[in-house]
Amino acid sequence: MKKLRRSARIVDLTQYFLNHPQELIPLSFFSERYQSAKSSISEDIDIIHEMLKEEGIGELITIAGAAGGVKFIPSISEEKAKEEILKICESLSNGERLLTGGYLYMSDIIGDPHVLRQIGRMFASAFRHDKIDVIVTVETKGIPLAHATANYLNVPVVIVRRDSKVTEGSVVTINYISGSTKRIQTMSLARRAMKDGANVLIIDDFMKAGGTVKGMIDLLKEFNAHIKGIGVFVEAEGTSERLVEDYISLARLEEVNEKEKQIKVTLGNFFSKEER
Repeated sequence: MKKLRRSARIVDLTQYFLNHPQELIPLSFFSERYQSAKSSISEDIDIIHEMLKEEGIGELITIAGAAGGVKFIPSISEEKAKEEILKICESLSNGERLLTGGYLYMSDIIGDPHVLRQIGRMFASAFRHDKIDVIVTVETKGIPLAHATANYLNVPVVIVRRDSKVTEGSVVTINYISGSTKRIQTMSLARRAMKDGANVLIIDDFMKAGGTVKGMIDLLKEFNAHIKGIGVFVEAEGTSERLVEDYISLARLEEVNEKEKQIKVTLGNFFSKEER
C-alpha cells in the first residue's frame, strides 16, 4: 500500500479493525502497511480507540511485548442496545405473531440484516471477555443469529442437526426431552465439527423451558466442551420448570393471551446483568 496521509490512514486503520475483530495484530504489520513509524501508528490507534469508545462501538486493547499488538473488542453501549431491543419488542408484541403453543413468529425479524447485526453485537458484547472458540446453535432459526454473533467474535459456527446427514460423516447423537412438550427428541453433531475441549458459546432463538439448550449442553459433553455462555434472543416468562438457569436473553415474552391474541414482549435479562 502506498504511503497515506494521516486522515486517510486513520480511516483505513478503523476499517481494518472493524473487519478483524478479536484478532491480535502487531504494530509492525501496520507500520509496514502504511510505511509509517510505530510511534505514529500508536497515536492513530489512540485516536481511534477514543472514537470507538465514545460511539459505543467497542475498544482497542494494546498488549505489550514481542508477541503483543492491538486487538479490537466489539461491544455496544447499553443505551444503544436498549434503543434497538425496544424497537424489536414493539414489533414482536403484535398479537398476529402468536403461534399455537405460545410461540412467536419471528422469521421476518431474524431475516432483517440490520436487526441481525444489532443482535450479533449485543451477544458479542455480553461475551466479549470470554475466550470463545466456537458458537453452537441448533437448526434452523438460530443459524442466522449464531452467524451474526460469530461475525463480531471472529469464530466459526457449528450447527447441531435434528436429523443426522450422510454428508457429515460419523456423528454423535443423543436423545433429549423437550422442556415444553415433554417429548423425546434427537439431535446430532458431526465428530469432525469441533475440536475436543473447545470453549463454546450457545446461541438460540427462542427458549421456553430450555429443553433444546439443555440437550445441546448434554451433547457437547460428548466433545468435552466448556460452556462459556448461553445467549437467547427471546425467552418465555412464567415457565415453571426452567431446565437452564445461567443464560442471557435479549427479550422476554412476558404475557400471552392466545384467546385474545394479545402478547407483551419486554427487555430480557441482558439489561439487568451487573457485568456484561
